[in-house]
Amino acid sequence: MKMITINGRKIGSAYKPYIIAELSANHNGELDKALDIITRAKGAGADAVKLQTYRPDTITLNCDKDDFRIRGGLWDGRTLYDLYQEAHTPWEWHKPLFEHARSLGITIFSSPFDTTAVDLLEDLNAPAYKIASFEAIDLPLIEYVASTGKPMIISTGMANEQEIQEAVDAARGAGCRELALLHCVSGYPAPPGDYNLRTIGDMVERFGLVTGLSDHTIDNATAITSIGLGAAIIEKHFTLNRKGGGPDDSFSIEPVELTALCKDTKTAWEAMGSVDYGQKSSEKGNVQFRRSLYFVRSLNAGDVITQDAIRSVRPGYGLPPKWLKQLIGVSVNKRIEAFSPVKMEDVKI
Repeated sequence: MKMITINGRKIGSAYKPYIIAELSANHNGELDKALDIITRAKGAGADAVKLQTYRPDTITLNCDKDDFRIRGGLWDGRTLYDLYQEAHTPWEWHKPLFEHARSLGITIFSSPFDTTAVDLLEDLNAPAYKIASFEAIDLPLIEYVASTGKPMIISTGMANEQEIQEAVDAARGAGCRELALLHCVSGYPAPPGDYNLRTIGDMVERFGLVTGLSDHTIDNATAITSIGLGAAIIEKHFTLNRKGGGPDDSFSIEPVELTALCKDTKTAWEAMGSVDYGQKSSEKGNVQFRRSLYFVRSLNAGDVITQDAIRSVRPGYGLPPKWLKQLIGVSVNKRIEAFSPVKMEDVKI
């Protein structure tokens, strides 16, 4: 059975979906807001909250050449350094954020973007690590994270099959024993039509790992659907206000939506169940309302059953309708009252 464990929580298709609320840049530069996001994630029912651990100088260069300037999309015209300066979670916030999450009983971990970030998170005893899609090709980083011995989740946005396999091999080769993959589309937001959710089942078969979804669509439909295709983990960007004006707010879900996500994905998982053609507990009280054979006129012992003497009707206390043809022309062995259910002991077969 494919399974990993984070902070004592078993994760895999045999267990309820693991919901990660991605805080990302939605603190908008306010520690109190970051703390509140963690509180609200716990209240909504999320299993974990995730940070991103970098400084602008550990993720890019302070340069305004064309290579370092964003063209098109949500952050058009900005330099990478400027964007990450605004979006990053200050390193001095990490300890109070970890302490707050632990006081609430919600798991907290992060995406490190370089080795110094891993070192910081190790000092905080992070229970797991997430590799962001853009870093899935950074094999040295993956190997460094794997060397911690902690569970690792790798997002696969933009990565092809070979790149995913290389990331998996790097993680395994460096000692990672608990590894999961997230199918992802690195668009912000991403249209549902780009997700091709059937890829999840192929990933499960191809890589043999716990697999989930990093969902950048603007509602919950894609995430809920993914559960039926084998997703065991759902990651969603989470904000207190989609109109908050921060770099990631516009494609994040709000508390009421996170609450619904936590509830509805678990309902979808429960509904998947297993292959079972048997009668379900909720059906047992309604078996009496199935169709069955009833005598529709009175008969005396020895009378022959004719077509107009019996019918298939509700309720279901008589013989099943499949006996109808066999009973025509058969005699009854006792007095039959009209509107009585047909029983095997009433006829001479």
